[in-house]
Amino acid sequence: MSSDALLTQILAQLNALQVSQQTLQAKLDAFTTPRSPPSHGTPITGHHDSPISSTLLLSPSSSLSKVHLASASQASTPPDHSQTDKEREKALYPGRVLLTTHPDQHGIRPFPLQWGASDPSVRGPVICSRLPSSVKQRNALGAHSGSYSIYRALAIAMGTLNPTHKPDYSMTEPPVPIPPQPAWSDPHKIVSFDPWGHLVPQIFRKEVDELGLDVRPSIAVTKAHIKLSEIDETARKGELEVDGKIVLATRPLRNVDGTESDAYSGVEITTSKAAVEPVWYLPGVAERFGISESLLRRALFEDTGGMYPELITRPDIKVFLPPIGNLTVYIFGNPAFLADESKELTLRVMVLTSLDPDICTCKPYLVFAIEECIRCAQRGGVGLVVYFRKEGRALGEVTKYLVYNLRKRGGDSADKYFKSTELIAGVKDMRFQALMPDVLHWLGIRKIDNMVSMSDMKYNAIVQSGIPILKRYDLPEHLIPPDSRVEIDAKIAAGYFTSGKPIYRARFGQDSR
Repeated sequence: MSSDALLTQILAQLNALQVSQQTLQAKLDAFTTPRSPPSHGTPITGHHDSPISSTLLLSPSSSLSKVHLASASQASTPPDHSQTDKEREKALYPGRVLLTTHPDQHGIRPFPLQWGASDPSVRGPVICSRLPSSVKQRNALGAHSGSYSIYRALAIAMGTLNPTHKPDYSMTEPPVPIPPQPAWSDPHKIVSFDPWGHLVPQIFRKEVDELGLDVRPSIAVTKAHIKLSEIDETARKGELEVDGKIVLATRPLRNVDGTESDAYSGVEITTSKAAVEPVWYLPGVAERFGISESLLRRALFEDTGGMYPELITRPDIKVFLPPIGNLTVYIFGNPAFLADESKELTLRVMVLTSLDPDICTCKPYLVFAIEECIRCAQRGGVGLVVYFRKEGRALGEVTKYLVYNLRKRGGDSADKYFKSTELIAGVKDMRFQALMPDVLHWLGIRKIDNMVSMSDMKYNAIVQSGIPILKRYDLPEHLIPPDSRVEIDAKIAAGYFTSGKPIYRARFGQDSR
């Protein structure tokens, strides 16, 4: 038999096996899907115009039992604590453990998603849910809520949360508009979160209500008052105007007996704020860091303990919701002014930090930046503080405190400041500001008048993304805590921006220049 004939025979057998597998899968789908009366909603159809079964069958080795389908329909029924853990596990997860999926697997039809499309209906919703109604149309890896997804899993395991609970998003729409900007339709400008994330319940209502897909917001916008004792003191000294619009007088305090107190009650700051969860468009993230998408996927898989094998097996899925902290936006003044180049804008970008006033400048920087943002808003402009959850330069709080111990015991001087971090973490900084400007483009910012920062990494990332910065300035000398002087000196010596602060040479040791 010739080699061509042999290859033809092998190919025919493989095709027959594929047809056989698809037939078996279809029979399993029909067996495990309960019969129900005809629905008046729009049926879910795949790319081949065939109905998609609403089961968890992703392979012949994974099935969704009738007991799970029955329990899933009883969303208001409290958990049955008489069941053993084994029984509850079988009810929740009746099939074999499914470690991964593949693009050519029978029944896999990801919902179309075109990152950067200007029309949200063309862009499509981000779907990462493994619920029966959505699992076959999943077009994103990971889970909503970042690191908090672990607590959701725990709640489901304990029986306190029904995995099929459908959120009611009525009356949760943003109280202040964050309208579409040109950058939303540029696949290179925003790659680290979903710019449509705060509008999901409105723009993807059909997908949720009619198609039954589990589509969730990844951004929430609200309004609030901020209360800080440091701002109270600034207002008390008359250094901050209580204008009744941006800065409000706090209502009088009460004594123990309920009578009104004569003590100074301080002030409150009105703000609009947004919580933004990470939603990574992997090709764009890889491009931003100057690496290949395949290398990014491999690193994310390997160095998260192999948590997400589909990063390797599903190259067709381009969106990943990583298990990391979100960012928070605080807007002082009219949010519409952010996209208005005629208005003055003051910005501070910083990371979440614990309260370490003795050795860190983060808290003084935050308070000073908020005051500067307020003053800018009171001049007719707008202020913006963006807060990232990247504790200890994204090295983590444990590493941060270990570095503190080393600095305090090994001689805390500016020449050892970065070396101390490298000795423990192996790197000075892992905040990597390449993704940071995304949130500025989301808000429509095209120009920054004042940036409160001495970080060249932040400055360069913003400017290189196409947003000019007209003025930058750092923390005034009188606001630097004594024990934080080491940090400032080390950063100045390393080439960070400074408005002219002197370096205290004694902090460097005898050989410092």
